[in-house]
Amino acid sequence: MLKRRDVADSHALFELLVDPAVFPYVRHKASSYDEFAFLTKQTIEAEERGELISRTIVDEWGEPIGTINLFDVAKQSGFLGTWIGKPYFGKGYNQLAKDAFFDELFFQCEIQTVFMRIRKENIRSHKAAAKLPYTTLANELRPDIYQQINEQADVYDLFQIEKDQYHLHLMRKDLQHTQSFEAKEA
Repeated sequence: MLKRRDVADSHALFELLVDPAVFPYVRHKASSYDEFAFLTKQTIEAEERGELISRTIVDEWGEPIGTINLFDVAKQSGFLGTWIGKPYFGKGYNQLAKDAFFDELFFQCEIQTVFMRIRKENIRSHKAAAKLPYTTLANELRPDIYQQINEQADVYDLFQIEKDQYHLHLMRKDLQHTQSFEAKEA
């Protein structure tokens, strides 16, 4: 589902990135393949410096379909940035990628809080965030960060995912799975 970023995936990812349904919502925009390959190299180097964590989202056949990133890593937190190519919208990849990424962030990288800034008009991302049972609207909980991301204009809503909330979600999910299995056995 996820793999480390690799410049070799740049061509496939760039073709998905330039779609008008995707491009406006991507943090690091590239207007050419060469520029995208260069940005990918920079991303890999920034991860080596500990500034971000970035993964390529792949489908069942290992084909690149998008990226998931934790930007601005500091004080055991960072900002989530995810994009998936239009042909893969609505097929469950977003949820699977987030689950795998959060497992890595919270249990291998010692991240405590993941923030999401979502443009208020980005209905698709708002719906995706609402589906995550461990996500909290944080506009009022974190007014300092909310003001920081809306410095120029009131454009974004702020969401947060705490490691404890995510871990509690996993424990509930495991309990439900166990109870379901036991009910079938009875």
